[in-house]
Amino acid sequence: MRKLSFKLGLLFFVFVLGIETVLFASLYVTLVNARIHEEFEQLLARGNNHRDVLEKSYHPSTLEHVVMMESEAETDVVITDAKGNMLYFSDHILPFAKKLIPSVDVRHIPHSGMVVQSNWKNESYIATASPIRMDGKTKGYVYMFQRTASIQTMIAKLKHHFLVVGILSVFLTILTIFFLSRVITIPLVRMKQATEKLSKGDFSVRLQVKGEDELAQLGKAIQTLATDLEYLKKERNEFLASISHELRTPLTYVKGYADIARRPNIAEEERAKYLSIIYEEAEHMQKLVKNLFELAKMDQHSFQIEKEPTPLCLFLKKIYEKMYPAFQTKNMALVYRCEENITVHIDQQRFEQVMMNLLDNALKYSHQGSTVSIDVKMEKKNVMIMISDEGIGIPEADLPHIFERFYRVDKSRSRTGGGTGLGLAIVKEIVEAHGGSISATSQFGKGTNMIITLPRGDESVHDITSG
Repeated sequence: MRKLSFKLGLLFFVFVLGIETVLFASLYVTLVNARIHEEFEQLLARGNNHRDVLEKSYHPSTLEHVVMMESEAETDVVITDAKGNMLYFSDHILPFAKKLIPSVDVRHIPHSGMVVQSNWKNESYIATASPIRMDGKTKGYVYMFQRTASIQTMIAKLKHHFLVVGILSVFLTILTIFFLSRVITIPLVRMKQATEKLSKGDFSVRLQVKGEDELAQLGKAIQTLATDLEYLKKERNEFLASISHELRTPLTYVKGYADIARRPNIAEEERAKYLSIIYEEAEHMQKLVKNLFELAKMDQHSFQIEKEPTPLCLFLKKIYEKMYPAFQTKNMALVYRCEENITVHIDQQRFEQVMMNLLDNALKYSHQGSTVSIDVKMEKKNVMIMISDEGIGIPEADLPHIFERFYRVDKSRSRTGGGTGLGLAIVKEIVEAHGGSISATSQFGKGTNMIITLPRGDESVHDITSG
């Protein structure tokens, strides 16, 4: 993770340094050009001011006054006639002026003046020229000179300031990038440590994540994964313990009664009794293994659901007719009510398993003389199937857990009063595989309602129902 922090920091630094370099270079060039242009403009404006004075009063005293004014300033002046002959000038500018003025093409100088020497990098002076016009004729020219040393000093100071600011900005950039990379990578380091714990089987991971950004979402996802894995570990342990318990009891019966049945001096009638018990326990184990196999297929998503359009009332009528004798044997009533013209898309074999399981539970946990009913109702885009009984009911504390694997309301795990504890878990898986849901309501001592909700299919099949 340190490598990631270094890589992120280096990447940010390169990008930020590149951007800062471009911005600083652009700003520097812009400022330098602006300051140099300002120097030229000020020099030209000064020459134009002298020109304006001379156009109003072109006398030797005025000319001398102009030269005297510039002797106290950082600039120098040369005043020529129309042919370029120098009339008045600052003494120390004379050598440079004698070299420059003859080379100036005065024909192209406008009345507003112009820069005639702009090479501030290689020459010792910059210069401007402003024509003096009187009565429509050019009387002469005012040449203004300024040492380039002042410009170069100004640019050197500007470079110094930019260098100081640049070094400071790079230093602050490094600090900022270090801080930001730490801010970014510290959560990643914690997530890495959390995933290492998860890989070692320690699911007690607690990540403190704040915000809604991508890192926060990743942290929440890892936290959710840890919670789910912790839950799955707990479920697996309980699942294995339940399987061990479920298998231990019938195996104990089988082994114990087999030992008794093997005795040579036992009566045949008693031997047959023990063999019958062994057979019942073997059937119980077979049913348990079958249910476990189905749940395993569901968990591995290899559980095939082959839906087909099914007239629901006709389908339920066949189940009603199949279960009716069992209810008569126990002196119980089975009532069937279904609206016409209802079609659902279901796997008939799997859904028959759902209905048989629910009706078998209702038969098992209801009293003689009570009634179990199957009711079908339409609810907008869904179909609701409700199996109601008047049995012993389910305690309120147990109701949320009845669809969990191996969960039994009967904590004593009676072998005569309960099954494997997997039936309702399988029912739930099958119903949800059909895109539906199942829930239960119950009053302890008064009865239970199992409610299945399925998506509606096309209402194109009509069947006759019975009550």
